[in-house]
Amino acid sequence: MDSKEQHEQYEKARKRIKQKKRLYYHFVLFLIGSVFLIALNIFFKVGEQFGEWFKYVVAFWFFVWVLHFVNVFITNRFFGKDWERIETEKLLKKYNVNVEKLEKNLIKKGIITPDDQLPSSEKKSLNL
Repeated sequence: MDSKEQHEQYEKARKRIKQKKRLYYHFVLFLIGSVFLIALNIFFKVGEQFGEWFKYVVAFWFFVWVLHFVNVFITNRFFGKDWERIETEKLLKKYNVNVEKLEKNLIKKGIITPDDQLPSSEKKSLNL
């Protein structure tokens, strides 16, 4: 493994660790904030005229945290940079197969000779 690949792997791991660290900080902040909101309502009677309002705030905050969790552990894993690279490679393979088919078809029809190759600009104009 060369140093460029090692550096890329290191950077990828570092970014991933940073994402997880932020998620864990968010969770700790959620726990501390929830306790604080409950204390405000129950012990200090803040917003008492609205009843137990803290339940809605904590539920909303938990929902936001769940979205953060999904983003870090699910969405990022399935739709991250590796996924983009793999999908791009699939499309390029498909594109090259279509170009080869077109060239064979044009050779068969006698429009071009086997020694000819379509310029890349002409291939693009054919929307392959």
